[in-house]
Amino acid sequence: MRKNILTKSVVAASTMALALTALCGCGASKPKLHLYNWVDYIDPVIAKEFEKQFNCKLVTDTFNSNESMFAKLKAGASGYDIVFPSSYMVPHLRDQGFIQELDISRLPNLANIDHTYDRIVADPSFHISVPYMISNAGIAYNTKRCPDFEPTWKMFGNAKYAHSCTLLDDMRETIGAALKTLGYSLNTTDEAEVAAASDLVIEWVKNIAKFDSEFYRHSIASGHFVFVHGYNGDLRQAIDENSDIAYALPKEGVSIACDEMVIPKTAKNPDLAYAFINFVHAPEIAARNMEYNYSLCPNSACYGHLSEKVKSDSSIFIPDEIMAKSEAIRDLGEKNAIYVKAWNRIKAAAQ
Repeated sequence: MRKNILTKSVVAASTMALALTALCGCGASKPKLHLYNWVDYIDPVIAKEFEKQFNCKLVTDTFNSNESMFAKLKAGASGYDIVFPSSYMVPHLRDQGFIQELDISRLPNLANIDHTYDRIVADPSFHISVPYMISNAGIAYNTKRCPDFEPTWKMFGNAKYAHSCTLLDDMRETIGAALKTLGYSLNTTDEAEVAAASDLVIEWVKNIAKFDSEFYRHSIASGHFVFVHGYNGDLRQAIDENSDIAYALPKEGVSIACDEMVIPKTAKNPDLAYAFINFVHAPEIAARNMEYNYSLCPNSACYGHLSEKVKSDSSIFIPDEIMAKSEAIRDLGEKNAIYVKAWNRIKAAAQ
């Protein structure tokens, strides 16, 4: 996985790097590429390689939710060259006039994109965004402390494990888990269905220790909790830390999220932004980044570069029978208010 493979895409990228370097002029300070990204979401070695190849400096600001990122941009934050929103947030950024249309002729490595996942991404034509990584939310559990574990969201209603589990502190993810349990869509706008799901979550609240979207990986790895609701990339790291931990995809289906790359209209260095997007979709680079993140880069050409460990990981390459029941969370516009009302009710019951 660490071998240097000189592909056509890398040669093209090198040519672009020379052009960018020439633009900067001899003796000039290195140009900076400003990223607004999720925490720890690119292999640091790959980041250094990009800096070296393109004679530049990566500067990264981070966010912990799409909503906080959107709020910061709406408040006037500018100067970012690439932002990494999840698919459902991309239309918001477009409609608010924050992002520019992409010139796909400058991104030859988009030819590597795996169109199997077109229903997940925001824009399969790549005119406003390019997929980066696809993740899912399932359950990690301690195999020794929970020998009767079953791959179902109903585990959160098992009184045997009262106060030994956590749910994500995320409105759509947690209500979504209950919706899947009841056989409904993650994106339903039927108020009766959302109400039934919130009733189920309130039943789960009696068993959970807390809602947690920050420390669940450490909590399950340390043995503090028996099972937790969380994202596969985070929880795969917990498995590396504790061999007693396993990850399960509930049989009712899971939420699938694609984080994407967009270029803001206020980008100060769009040339480097295009270079970066193309660089991370070079097959060998994409594969190494997958190995680092334990998430799926939808890049067909990279799969042959993956280790057997990653290629056989069902938390990354979801089995067809689970995939058929899974969905991406979508923005519901004014109908989001249905979920906000249900979430407020759930949080009140948890107090």
